[in-house]
Amino acid sequence: MPHVRTALSTGPSTIEYLRTGSGPGIVLVHGTGATPEANYSDLIAELKPQHTVVAPFLSGSGSTTDSGAPLTAEDLAQQVLAAADDAGLDDFALVGHSLGACVAAAASAVARRRIRSLVLHAGWAKSDPRMVLQFGLWQELVAASPELLARLVLLNAYDTDGSPFQDSQTLDTEVAGFAALFRPEGIGRQLHLDQHIDIEHLLPRVTAPTLIISGASDVVVPPAHQDRMAELIPHAELIRVQGGHAFPFESPDEFIGLVADFISTP
Repeated sequence: MPHVRTALSTGPSTIEYLRTGSGPGIVLVHGTGATPEANYSDLIAELKPQHTVVAPFLSGSGSTTDSGAPLTAEDLAQQVLAAADDAGLDDFALVGHSLGACVAAAASAVARRRIRSLVLHAGWAKSDPRMVLQFGLWQELVAASPELLARLVLLNAYDTDGSPFQDSQTLDTEVAGFAALFRPEGIGRQLHLDQHIDIEHLLPRVTAPTLIISGASDVVVPPAHQDRMAELIPHAELIRVQGGHAFPFESPDEFIGLVADFISTP
């Protein structure tokens, strides 16, 4: 995969990013502890026949490197924009999930003229005490055992009748997959940022048409957080869907449809 160097507030960074397809640009920003493929494989497959799809690996994921200093949403937004620049995208649609939604919103605030449309799923404007408690616990668990965090994420992110819980073999496979994905040092840095997100001052600067997708049963980032984002982003459209934090993975066709319809609207 290609790499690009950029300067962050804490020093230089080299960003790994995925690039595939051809046509109008769309940039995808992954969530905590994930990768572009882990979060967006179905969406990438759907979009790449008609779009140039770019998806950076944020610091803590893939082979992206930086100074090792604490992460900020603004610096991760710079990584997103650097990947788009290196891929030759002058303007593009932007999609983010969870932490990626916070980063995508920050990028939209600082590169307003370049963002054609913005889709945010399960994002938040400012971490509250409950989220500090939750992500601090996750940070402790992954340091002790990635498998322990994988179990908790499955319990919290998916609905009670979700696909991982169909049978014990499926559940074991899902736990192993998440545990392999969670690299303690990398996800630990992202979880530290999750506890300190505060982009409320940036959201009123977003000018792109914005769709905010909120899972009605999301207990990881509860719906009130998406409501707050919708209050702060001018003219944002908020849609509540039946699903939890893992809505894009439990209902991929519905998620893909929402994204594809919104980014194609003139």
